[in-house]
Amino acid sequence: MKFKSILLLTFLLTAVFGYTQDMQEGFTYLETGKFAKAETFFETILNEYPKNKTARLCYGRAVGLNGNPEKANQLFMYLLHDYSQDFEVKLNYGESLLWLKQFDTAKRFFKNLVEEDPNSFPALLSYANTLSNLKEYENALKYVDKALDVLPGNPNALTSKKYMYLGYAYQKQQLQKYDEAESLLKKNLVLFNNDRDTLLNLANLYLIANRLDDAETTYNLLATKPENKITALNGLALVSHLKGKEKEALQLSTQAYNSLEASTDATLSQKTTERYAQALIWNKKYKTANTLIENLKETKSNENWLLALRATLNIYKSDFKKSVIDYNQILVNDSTSFDGNLGNANALKALGKYEEAYTSAENTLKFYDNQKDATNFIKNLDNTFTPFYEGKASYSFDNGDNEAYAFSNNLEFPFSTKLKAIASYNYRSTTNPVTNNDATSNDFSLGLSYQLLPNVTFKGTAGITSAKATTNDYTQLLTDVSFNIKPFKLQDLTIGYKRELQSFNAELLDREIVQNNFYANYSLNTNFNLGWFTQYFYTKQSDDNARNLLFTSLYYNILPKPSLKAGINYQYITFKNQVPTIYFSPEKFNAAEVFANIIKDENITKPKEWFYELTAATGLQYIEDDSSQSTYRVQSKLGYKFSDRCLANLFATRSNIASATAAGFTFNEIGVRFKWLLFKKPVFRK
Repeated sequence: MKFKSILLLTFLLTAVFGYTQDMQEGFTYLETGKFAKAETFFETILNEYPKNKTARLCYGRAVGLNGNPEKANQLFMYLLHDYSQDFEVKLNYGESLLWLKQFDTAKRFFKNLVEEDPNSFPALLSYANTLSNLKEYENALKYVDKALDVLPGNPNALTSKKYMYLGYAYQKQQLQKYDEAESLLKKNLVLFNNDRDTLLNLANLYLIANRLDDAETTYNLLATKPENKITALNGLALVSHLKGKEKEALQLSTQAYNSLEASTDATLSQKTTERYAQALIWNKKYKTANTLIENLKETKSNENWLLALRATLNIYKSDFKKSVIDYNQILVNDSTSFDGNLGNANALKALGKYEEAYTSAENTLKFYDNQKDATNFIKNLDNTFTPFYEGKASYSFDNGDNEAYAFSNNLEFPFSTKLKAIASYNYRSTTNPVTNNDATSNDFSLGLSYQLLPNVTFKGTAGITSAKATTNDYTQLLTDVSFNIKPFKLQDLTIGYKRELQSFNAELLDREIVQNNFYANYSLNTNFNLGWFTQYFYTKQSDDNARNLLFTSLYYNILPKPSLKAGINYQYITFKNQVPTIYFSPEKFNAAEVFANIIKDENITKPKEWFYELTAATGLQYIEDDSSQSTYRVQSKLGYKFSDRCLANLFATRSNIASATAAGFTFNEIGVRFKWLLFKKPVFRK
């Protein structure tokens, strides 16, 4: 908090060296902030009376307050030399140290003055303000209270106390001691009822602490004064956005934007326009937002807040490269910009440039110590590259009397943002008491994943499976090699080859049918909530059969939080040879279904919270030229995030869509999954 001059000019003109000159005009200049005129006035006085102590003091103050603190400090040093015991001279010299921001020196100096005169109001208040500048708020409050004991109700001391509470609360907030920060701000409100600055700081604290209802209440309290209405609406719009109520956010920000007048404060007008543009973006009204931004840029072309708005718009449109260009320009304008540094980090992460993203986020913390958004960004990025173990156990059964117990173990160990090792072990035991078949398999594989380019990642695993069945024991090679490519914005393509065994039931395991799969997955998202996913498999089998499988899904994103989407799925399968007594292998199979899916993503779920997913689908399937059969599918997941490093969930599936057996098939599965990050952060980050 910048120190402001609070010393009063208490000079007695009738006792100044017997001179008769009138300096009241100069005092008036100082008291009314006309420092240039005061400097000229007292300089003229000193030309005639160079030893006049009062004129020298006033001239020094005028010089310092007129923007030349170095010269003022020298003038007061000369005065201190001439009047070493004069308390008023000492006070002014101490104040010049504050003008120079030499707070450590000022602290020692004012401490001595307070010891010299414990009842000096100017000394006590100057010492308190010095401690406040050094962020020693507890002691600062102690001494400002002592100053108020000397002069109860003094407005300068009360104002200083207000800003000390604000600074102290902000310090606690930075340390994420939110309850202590709240207590300090509420004490401030006792002193200054419904104070605007305090209410704004309190609302901001509640936003950071994710106490959105409290933030809303605080903004509504702020809005009770008409002059604060626009500011409160801007805050309420942000609260609505954080609650996922985007339409309400736009309504509130539109109300604020429409309230702007030519006489509105320029800073408030800018903040309101900024919030309105953000609300348009949140509601995916990209064309309107772009028009607003481009119109503003005609007169404010290179201003950081407009560049940040355009960068945000392009983030939402997944034009991350364009966002990086704007964020870089912001940093050219101001290397300390919060929006420039952390915005760049988010855009670079989306582009797969993880090392650069780390650098930008760490730059943010250089200028904004312990800032919560930046620390959370780094923590989330760390979690992406922290080695983890994932285990899953399940039990499945169907109406063909097949039962299976499965246990899988997966380990990922990143060595850098580009390279990670992969290991897995899977056990499966299947039985069928009717056919008297049983089999077990043990799969083990090792591999690696490497980011060749920011938009191209290679993944390859190889291993073996060891199977023991009713009449056959064997070992086979397993492999999965793929390339994940992001060819254009909002698009994702994976192409690969996978060698595996038909292992749905004991009879299939006993037959040792090797499948060589060549596959491609393609997904396309849009800026208008529509999405499309397509998967194609061509499978060549060791029993001289071949399969073509096409699955495609067209869906619409209805809600973002929790994610709710609905759509249509279509599946087509054909086999070269039909061997229905062995496994489901129609010459042609068609299935179509409508589905709805709701999900609270575990990746964005906070610790000590639940996450979930539910998919429900129904449709028709056509096997060969037979009549249609109705289908249904229900998949669910319910989990709990114990900490940033540990989560677990239950899952269940029930479906009657034809799969490895003939029509009339019903499949059920239940299980549990556990995931644990092995370390607190990536092994390559110190």
